[in-house]
Amino acid sequence: MTDGGQSSSSTGPGSWASTTAWSVDDLEDAQIDLSDFHAVVPAGGAGTRLWPLSRSDRPKFLLDLTGRGRTLLQQTWDRLLPLADADRLLVVTGRSHAEAVVEQLPDLPAANVLREPARRDSAAAIGLAAAVLVRRNPDAVLGSFAADHVISGRDDFESSVEEAVVTARRGFVVTIGIAPSHPATGFGYIRLGKRLRLQGAPNARRVVQFKEKPDARTASAYLSTGDYRWNGGMFVTRADVLLELLATHAPALHAGLQRIADAWETPQREAVLEEQWSALPAIAIDHAVAEPAAEEGRVAVVPATFGWDDVGDFSSLAELLPADVDQPKVLGDPDLVITEGVAGGLVVPGNERVVALLGVDDLVVVDTPDALMVTTRARAQEVKKLVERALEAGLDVV
Repeated sequence: MTDGGQSSSSTGPGSWASTTAWSVDDLEDAQIDLSDFHAVVPAGGAGTRLWPLSRSDRPKFLLDLTGRGRTLLQQTWDRLLPLADADRLLVVTGRSHAEAVVEQLPDLPAANVLREPARRDSAAAIGLAAAVLVRRNPDAVLGSFAADHVISGRDDFESSVEEAVVTARRGFVVTIGIAPSHPATGFGYIRLGKRLRLQGAPNARRVVQFKEKPDARTASAYLSTGDYRWNGGMFVTRADVLLELLATHAPALHAGLQRIADAWETPQREAVLEEQWSALPAIAIDHAVAEPAAEEGRVAVVPATFGWDDVGDFSSLAELLPADVDQPKVLGDPDLVITEGVAGGLVVPGNERVVALLGVDDLVVVDTPDALMVTTRARAQEVKKLVERALEAGLDVV
């Protein structure tokens, strides 16, 4: 159970988590130094729930899904640059996407693009960044932020990251907890524990445990307590601490990453990468590090107040776009959309032809040059099943 806001001056065993109590004025006046902070952006995934807009060779992080003239990757760059300049921002991406990443982020140093030979899930991607970073800066604090999320409230985001960095310096793995706006069943949840009362991180708390994606009834129960936050997949930790935890809880992954990192700045990089990468276990960072570390009392959470969306399907995408009352949302040229007696929904006119809707509500219509997809917002989470069917049929549209 949480303590209902009561403070605690103890943060657990060992020097990695020692704390001091501070006054509120001290906490608010503290100047946060971020010179050791490095932002890592895992840029991968296929975004199958946004097919046919998102494709394997052009996943959602490379797309402008908000109509702002900047892709999700570029918006992530814009958001992180005030916290970590270009020299301290790394992107981990697949080889097939690296050229597009470099094109979209021309100020990103070439040495800060880490190319994966194949997908091995988030623990390998973030672990590789940590292993490379710790050799460049043994005191590096690493923050991992997905390339395909949408965040509003920049000041609140920056404040949350600053608190996370302060907390991470004490040896914690820190996640940023998103305030739930509804009893979502598509996200994992974080159960809040006692406050840590760290200077510069007044909102940081222990994590009691991580919860898997719940059913609707359980999610509603979580929200009613006020003790839970969504797990948005944002982690901040010292690079050496992450590697230590990988060595303990995922030793095979750790060993392979160490071999790769040892060769990273040598002519043998590509040969060692090819040899080792395919043998790495494919596991999410949550399962490899965060969950076992939470059982040891080594995970903290900074409850956030900024707006967040992982743009997981067309229904959530529709929420991000403006529209007139009782009209569908449009991503693209609105002059190509004609409606009569239509309420809600989303239309993506991506084929330079008119899309006309009559007397239908809450439809999702995505029109591209080689594929037309129609569903309802209620079933938007199931679009990936169509991708599976297209693959089974041998269709070259994914």
